[in-house]
Amino acid sequence: EVCKLLMCIHTVPTGMNAAVRATVRVGLYTGAKVFFVHEGYQGLVDGGDHIRPATWESVSMMLQLGGTVIGSARCQDFRTKEGRTKAACNLVKLGITNLCVIGGDGSLTGANQFRTEWSELLADLIKAKSSSHLNIVGMVGSIDNDFCGTDMTIGTDSALHRIIEIVDAITTTAQSHQRTFILEVMGRHCGYLALVTALACGADWVFIPEMPPDDGWEEHLCRRLTEQRGRGSRLNIIIVAEGAIDRSGKPISCEYVKQLVSKKLGFDTRTTILGHVQRGGTPSAFDRILASRMGVEAVMALLEATPETPACVVSLSGNMAVRLPLMECVQVTKDVTTAMAEGRFEDAVKLRGKSFENNWNTYKMLAHLHPPDTKSNINIAILNVGAPCAGMNAAVRSAVRIGLLQGHQMLAVHDGFDGLAHGKIEPIGWSGVAGWTGKGGSMLGTKRALPHEFMEEISLSITKFNIHAVIIIGGFEAFIGGLEMVQAREKYEELCVPLVVIPATVSNNVPGSDFSIGADTALNTITMTCDRIKQSAAGTKRRVFIVETMGGHCGYLATMAGLASGADAAYIYEEPFNIHDLEVNVEHLVEKMKTTVKRGLILRNEKCNANYTTDFIFNLYSEEGKGVFDCRKNVLGHMQQGGTPSPFDRNFGTKMGIKSVLWLTDKLKECYRHGRIFANSPDSACVLGMRKRSLVFQPLAELKEETDFDHRIPKIQWWIRLRPILKILAKYKISLDTSEKAAMEHVIKKRGLVPQ
Repeated sequence: EVCKLLMCIHTVPTGMNAAVRATVRVGLYTGAKVFFVHEGYQGLVDGGDHIRPATWESVSMMLQLGGTVIGSARCQDFRTKEGRTKAACNLVKLGITNLCVIGGDGSLTGANQFRTEWSELLADLIKAKSSSHLNIVGMVGSIDNDFCGTDMTIGTDSALHRIIEIVDAITTTAQSHQRTFILEVMGRHCGYLALVTALACGADWVFIPEMPPDDGWEEHLCRRLTEQRGRGSRLNIIIVAEGAIDRSGKPISCEYVKQLVSKKLGFDTRTTILGHVQRGGTPSAFDRILASRMGVEAVMALLEATPETPACVVSLSGNMAVRLPLMECVQVTKDVTTAMAEGRFEDAVKLRGKSFENNWNTYKMLAHLHPPDTKSNINIAILNVGAPCAGMNAAVRSAVRIGLLQGHQMLAVHDGFDGLAHGKIEPIGWSGVAGWTGKGGSMLGTKRALPHEFMEEISLSITKFNIHAVIIIGGFEAFIGGLEMVQAREKYEELCVPLVVIPATVSNNVPGSDFSIGADTALNTITMTCDRIKQSAAGTKRRVFIVETMGGHCGYLATMAGLASGADAAYIYEEPFNIHDLEVNVEHLVEKMKTTVKRGLILRNEKCNANYTTDFIFNLYSEEGKGVFDCRKNVLGHMQQGGTPSPFDRNFGTKMGIKSVLWLTDKLKECYRHGRIFANSPDSACVLGMRKRSLVFQPLAELKEETDFDHRIPKIQWWIRLRPILKILAKYKISLDTSEKAAMEHVIKKRGLVPQ
């Protein structure tokens, strides 16, 4: 019988509890004994009541809680051989052979040292009867996102949510009073939080430890702030990482920057140090799903481990769970610190990984360049199509600004294809998109009308306004509209211009992309609503809630919200169900009501089944649950399309907007023939989407084969493979083999840091 030990150490970012819950439940599901270690390594050394068996019900209320319910403590005893021997003794007594450690690089390094010494420690224990090896899997919990090898650590997204909430609140008062605000965010050795915050709020300047400003930055900063005010801006936002330094290694503090701006420019300046508010609060949907996936992958890694398997850490790369050798990641993380200490700042940024490097390059493009004096004579039109969603405006803003920096004239098209046909087109400048990053909905206005209704008028508008390229931001209507424009090229030569579709819809149903702008914000709205619904049931008990989500025929929102909120079932179109399945779900809830967790949550995608409607399921559950539980239903509706964009959607939209314009700029050079633009090849009309680990352009014509047009969804959707995790965590008896598995990769070779 395999035994596992679950422990939580040192840093306590929000989101850890989801990892604890998933590891415990999947561990128990596989037949293993699972133990909590309370108070981290200190509990491991002290033993006794600090190491307790975990049960299924003991983790039922964890998902929505911040911090860690099993406690965390720094431990000097574990740094000594004597302390580690005591810890080994406590494990031997319980027959534990596997450790799952959640913490930062220090915690994980300590775990690896413990594993390396295991045989030696056992030899020191008299007549020890235990396995001669110890398996270790790590999950990284750190709000700083300072661990190399993973795109995101547990807690980072939640910390960004806290920061952006505060920045948005400060922005309104700064605008009212024409103030300059300087905000300090956490990140002693890593500037990730500061960098992404700067992108997400359109900050004027950011200070991060990996890339100190050039000498003479004080003059440059004051010049930039003055220019922004000259363009009509009523506020300035400066973000400072707590570990920010100048080129000589001298710290740059909020107070120093405040004194500089106040004295040199005379601006009304305020400072805010966010502090530990960044560590707390409710975990975001992204962190809950990330931690749950990591927890499942950690158990799988332990089950497959052999004495020869090195200690690994479960990481995220794009939307894929990967396993990396723990000490390689720790080494690269140390290399970053060394590079910064030696003044090799470009190397430090590269060592942080592609995600960090892309963020830095995006920031540089938007923040530190002036529009060129010479114009390109290129006009690029931008329009929003379909239903509005949060993050659209961030994509428009970055596309407009990067277009202006390329020397192009950017044209804003109001009200989608309808506006394109009827000439609702006007030039839009730098200040025209100021403050758009944090605004929800669509500032340009959007309609569902498709171009086939007025293709002739559209072709005339393209000629009249001399449009050379088109950016279409929207959902499935944007995809269809792009296809219709490509098909009409044969009839209308004016439509032979490059075009790019940027997926932006809460439904996340655009072919060619694993993620759409707006889906993360909608997912957080659903998750937070489900939290409140569950809380209301905690008092009344024996209550089941049926919640209907948006998404059309796409079950992404229902599935991911089910994972994030701990739902008992999520009905979707992609996974057909019948009356027998509904009966099994009702019986499952009847059994659940006999435990200490006397509540249920069922999610239903709005078009999962034409006959098994929300009302039908509500009535069925109400009838079958008589005397055991009562039911309530909630149709969330259009609240899922509103709200301010999440940090992810702001950042994602910003990157997509920039990449689309840079691609169009290159494509226009390719398509310039005989003094005019002529683009009629399939690769001149593409969808820009995230596929696994990178942003890629895919011709619209090729994506037709991958699309179910009747139901407006891609034929293959990556998130379907996460469905078994949802069922296992809800205690359904299914095969674990259907879950995604990850092979061990090598972070050092992957980054090209050593010869391959």
